[in-house]
Amino acid sequence: MTGAPPRRTEPLKETMSTHTGTASRPVVVPDVDSLVSRYVTPGMHLHLAMTMARPNAMVYALARQFAGRGEFTVSTSATHTAMHALTMSGAVKHLITCFLGDTYPTPRPNPLYRDLVRGTPFSCELWSLLSFTQRLMAGATGLPYAVTSSLVGSDLERGLTDGNPGAKYLRMADPAAGERPFALVERLRPDLTLVHGACADRRGNIVLVPPAGEGAWAAYAAEQGVIATVERIVPDDFIDAHPERVVIPGQRVLALCEAPLGAHPQSLRGLATGDEGGDVVGYRDDYAFLTDLVERLATEDGAKQWYREWVEEPAGHAEYVRKLGAARRTELTLAAQPLTPREPLAPPPLPVTAQPVTRAERTIVLGARAIVERVTDDGYDTLLAGIGVSHLAAWLAAALLRERGVRVPVCAELGFYATDPEPGDVFLFSQLHATRSQQLGGIPEILGGMVSANPRCLGVLAAGEVDADGNVNTSLLADGRWLTGSGGANDIATSTDCLVLSTASPRKFVERVAYVTSPGTRVREVVSHFGRFRRTEGEAGTDRPGPFRLATWLPPGGDGPAAPEEAVAALTRWPVSSAGCTAEPEVTEAEIAWLRSLDPQGFYR
Repeated sequence: MTGAPPRRTEPLKETMSTHTGTASRPVVVPDVDSLVSRYVTPGMHLHLAMTMARPNAMVYALARQFAGRGEFTVSTSATHTAMHALTMSGAVKHLITCFLGDTYPTPRPNPLYRDLVRGTPFSCELWSLLSFTQRLMAGATGLPYAVTSSLVGSDLERGLTDGNPGAKYLRMADPAAGERPFALVERLRPDLTLVHGACADRRGNIVLVPPAGEGAWAAYAAEQGVIATVERIVPDDFIDAHPERVVIPGQRVLALCEAPLGAHPQSLRGLATGDEGGDVVGYRDDYAFLTDLVERLATEDGAKQWYREWVEEPAGHAEYVRKLGAARRTELTLAAQPLTPREPLAPPPLPVTAQPVTRAERTIVLGARAIVERVTDDGYDTLLAGIGVSHLAAWLAAALLRERGVRVPVCAELGFYATDPEPGDVFLFSQLHATRSQQLGGIPEILGGMVSANPRCLGVLAAGEVDADGNVNTSLLADGRWLTGSGGANDIATSTDCLVLSTASPRKFVERVAYVTSPGTRVREVVSHFGRFRRTEGEAGTDRPGPFRLATWLPPGGDGPAAPEEAVAALTRWPVSSAGCTAEPEVTEAEIAWLRSLDPQGFYR
């Protein structure tokens, strides 16, 4: 899945200025399609900036204008939502990314990438989220390589070295010698970086509203500069009065245009400007649009219809916005202040529902109990929540700990720190959660500072497959079908202690994962719906962890296995012991009330 095409070396059709010793303003163009047609040419390496507000209006324009002929190398840390349109256009020759799939209503594979390992729909180079961002940081700071502790010991590492020795990844330390392994990863320098911002002035100074994701690093890494869309072009006086809000300086920007709702169907936090033109109005993720997208892309005919309706038929971004309709635009409007008080959530009333507790809910509750135990007994002071049942377990654990008077911040990889989730919004990266966070940073701050550099962080991950060594697969099945990829999971698993959650079945609890996305060396516990597997003590004098054993047991009920050893044999392919396991208390009404208040629609049931 590696092997990038040759880099493009031709100059841009139009440059910002020559080196005359005086700065020039970037070009302000009238619309998104004009911006793309003037500054993008086939064969370029285009980077789609990963902030909470993706440059989706430009992505649709790329798909319209370069369908079947772009031959682009595209780098973007996550391939979902509007990026599916660019995939379907056939304009991409090679992709550099960390995730391919869908994130809402739950993380899941997308049929477009089922045959990714066979080079369809394009060749692909796979990274983890932090190592990908570190490559941009190296490109932005003029260095040939960045140092990372991610990837080591995974199939991501092997995919970057097999048949391509030393080109983009160089192992620099030997874990067998007692050193923490690290590697050098080649810098990432696209030709152009495409950005969508909250606003900019006519000098090109761009305001991005946090959480920042990768922030400005890709803007600095771009060899030729940035083309940008923004919700509003504001007077220069506003930027002069608020220089702290500028994330990308105008010197980096070639051209820009206004594109209200330019991140749709993803979100953008608003901004009070105080000028006569009005505030920059924020908007939420369009969950109805995202759900429809997932459902229609499940079939070939549905995908073609969606592409025709939302990419080909609109003549440009303005028509796309009109097609959304005024009612939908109003519904998506994001209030300037938090929708609920910043105080912690109150315990929900009992009972919530008479619906039976599902296997997924049991897994989440047992996972939350494991987190509570690890925090109170082992002193972890930070939770990094991966997307899926894992983030529901982290949210639930934080609520249960708060009832005991213990506060532990829950973080998410795009820049959320100490988040108290908005009730009823189950999406990990919702802008509503951003309004209820103590700090909003970016990927380097969270996956770097709060995870990799923090020995008291506990990672909470979900798994497509997990084996008896704790290795996690979220990438590739044995039959060649693509799942989703690493995202930040590999970064978490290679640098901090982890819990892994998965409902148990022989196809998930496998003897050996088909692809090691995240090595299991630092996985301390694996949680299923019938109990918790813990590691035993490792071999004396070595850093090798011991094997897992079933430590707690919760009978699954119904016609499920009646004894621990029967459950291990029937629901896993793990050769592990269940001797001496202790009884897990039944799931309580209070635990289910908390969980269902977080997920009232039952997406994770």
